[in-house]
Amino acid sequence: MFSQARVSSGPLMAGGPVMPAGRRLVVVGSGIAGLYAALLAADAGASVVLLTKGGLDHSNTWYAQGGISAVLDEPFPGDTVAAHTSDTLQAGAGHCNADAVRLMCTEARHDIAGLQRFGVRFDVEAAGGPALGLEAAHSAPRILHAGGDATGAKVAGALIQAVLSRQAAGALTVITGAHATSLLHDGGAITGVEFLQDGKSAALHGDAVLLATGGAGRMFAQTTNPAVATADGLALAVRAGARTADLEFFQFHPTCLVRSAGSTPGGHPGEPLLISEAVRGEGAVLVDGNGKRFMRAYHPDAELAPRDVVSRSIALHLAKLGDPNGHVYLDARVIEAARGAGFLAQRFPTLTEKTLAAGIDWTRDLVPVAPAAHYWMGGVLTDLHARTSIPGLYAAGEAACTGVQGANRLASNSLLEGLVFGRRAVEDFLSGDFGWESPEGAPPHARSAAGGLPFTHASGAPSGDHLSVTFPAASAGAGAVSGGPFGSRPASSGGSINVETPFSRGALRRLMTAKAGVLRNGVLLREATETLDRWAAVVLPGTVAAGAEPREHEDRNLLLAAQLLVAAARERTASLGAHYRSDSPADAAGIADELQEHSRLRPKASLVHD
Repeated sequence: MFSQARVSSGPLMAGGPVMPAGRRLVVVGSGIAGLYAALLAADAGASVVLLTKGGLDHSNTWYAQGGISAVLDEPFPGDTVAAHTSDTLQAGAGHCNADAVRLMCTEARHDIAGLQRFGVRFDVEAAGGPALGLEAAHSAPRILHAGGDATGAKVAGALIQAVLSRQAAGALTVITGAHATSLLHDGGAITGVEFLQDGKSAALHGDAVLLATGGAGRMFAQTTNPAVATADGLALAVRAGARTADLEFFQFHPTCLVRSAGSTPGGHPGEPLLISEAVRGEGAVLVDGNGKRFMRAYHPDAELAPRDVVSRSIALHLAKLGDPNGHVYLDARVIEAARGAGFLAQRFPTLTEKTLAAGIDWTRDLVPVAPAAHYWMGGVLTDLHARTSIPGLYAAGEAACTGVQGANRLASNSLLEGLVFGRRAVEDFLSGDFGWESPEGAPPHARSAAGGLPFTHASGAPSGDHLSVTFPAASAGAGAVSGGPFGSRPASSGGSINVETPFSRGALRRLMTAKAGVLRNGVLLREATETLDRWAAVVLPGTVAAGAEPREHEDRNLLLAAQLLVAAARERTASLGAHYRSDSPADAAGIADELQEHSRLRPKASLVHD
């Protein structure tokens, strides 16, 4: 491990503030933001309860391959915090909160030290210093890795061990298999959360709640996100009246393995598998169902064009073929033919193993791939202390919108954002100063569900130092909301989808991919709105159903998130960052020409890291 002298101690390190016993922080979610925040708060003396709806390792963090960007105390020669800030702002297409970006890049080194304190070990170079990688749109090597391309799993694994150690010592409480269904409320402030566990409803009270529930990739047909990414935190906050922002900006990765329903036990899709851009860097090409290579028609760099351009080109080609929910193929056989037998297994051992496990021998077979929902830049609007617009409610990580990511996330800034703002949420909680104000500098399209989503449950206060979990005899959906703008709209007909198609998660994912995915326009978005409204009139995504199973809650959350995303996408009529509209005024010269011009103005994607 590289010397601790290279990273400085900062906020919440040794000698930091200590919280008097009795104040409880409820953390919802076990990705990097939730685990790190729970550890910091517990070590500072707060009473901490960590809820996760699956196991502690069920998170987007676990699957993160790339790394964590940070400028250390002794940075790579020529690198600076100002350069990291500039790179982030440029990637965000002019839509970032500059103050949030400067804060994150400046404080990054403190939280790298924090991770090391909790047992995270980053890869080192031969001389013993940190092995810093260079990724797309970064002006200098500043990406810390652990286990090569397994950074997320290594970081999460170390944090989970630290959490379990503290639980064994009685320093914090972990509740797994707990699906949060609503936020508890008292006098205008959030005072806890209701959740389902083993079919029973329970209420957990606290002095504040931190939402660290991750993203919502599962609202699209193809996603790199695991099954838990169902917009839970966003839905909880919106039903409570919290403001959101930047929901139109969803980043897509161009090549995710498409698994057939019968390729896994029980006929369910397996875990997501990215096919690294490095495979295309070695010479793999993309072909359609007719075996025709098509990328050269969209960009002169073909398969080596920037990631967003490749995603849009695939989506456009599928649309032209009349199959927007379809897939294309990655032909890696050409690599084996050019480099010799065994090269793929030697160069890409993990991908070789995983594709074989999926029933594909990529030395002989084409690999079915499609653009996949990867990361949501938008979320619950927060300020620089991770405070939402509702007192007592924090948000951090992908569930939040700090303004750091802007319209397009810079590679390896996602884990960093979760660290910095998860820690800042804890610092604010420990300060005990709840002079809560609505986040400043909110973008004009920030929206709120307040006013139409009243709380209907009885409020309660924390009961001393004991873990206050109450199990009502019959769940009436405490914290449930009735009515609201999403459940009260009249059903609409029309659109290109069969009006008789009932709501299902599969139907929602197909709709969002076809009409609000990589390629969008006013007609498609209007059709999406009509179908979503028709479904919402039946499913009522703005409500919390008493006695519902966790999957039913997830379905409501995904439908609510889809409505919010489509509404934001309709409002933004011009293309910006990850939000691409084929009917944008700037597209008068044609989609293909604009794609080429867009890529000319931006750095190429990394051929080494995803």
